[in-house]
Amino acid sequence: MLWIIVLLGYLLGSTPTAYIAGRLLTGKDIRQIGDGNMGAGNTFRELGAKVGVMVGVVDASKGIIAILIAQAANIPQVAILFTGAAAVAGHNWPVFIGFRGGRGESTTIGVLLAMITQPMLILVGPAILTLFIKKNVTLASAVLFIPLSLICWWLGLSALLISYSVALPCLVGFTHFIRTSRLRKLSGVSRAKLFLFFS
Repeated sequence: MLWIIVLLGYLLGSTPTAYIAGRLLTGKDIRQIGDGNMGAGNTFRELGAKVGVMVGVVDASKGIIAILIAQAANIPQVAILFTGAAAVAGHNWPVFIGFRGGRGESTTIGVLLAMITQPMLILVGPAILTLFIKKNVTLASAVLFIPLSLICWWLGLSALLISYSVALPCLVGFTHFIRTSRLRKLSGVSRAKLFLFFS
């Protein structure tokens, strides 16, 4: 039963929201435009604000729904946390479209909103304000995620939830690092080909 719920969380997270929205609304493959990331940020920039916000809300909802299903199944808290992590992993490496997904920020926000609601609500205001002023998703994510564990500790949450508030954003950061490194490597290969062509 436990692993079925965790698998369900992964499959729910694997629903490629940005890809579906791009295909249905514009006929474009979001993975072939912009930075190639299948997430709300790239969708916002390449397909417009309305589509980007819609994708972000749905991606966050995937995390919330995964947690709510796990809680309704009355499984241990550790298994619920694994289900949330599985939803983020599903978004980042979706089985339905060749394991090439997004970075998991919106889904992580949804999972954390469901698991540690009060700390997230304290920080979501400053994060949205930062996004509105600076127009920088990475900076807004830093405002949301970096102080999160301290807020959890201040509010007296368990050590398990405090650790989770660190681990899940680290998964987002790890995915971002991998994708950025890959883009730099591909860019380097392209530059090398151009150099050989013109030399």
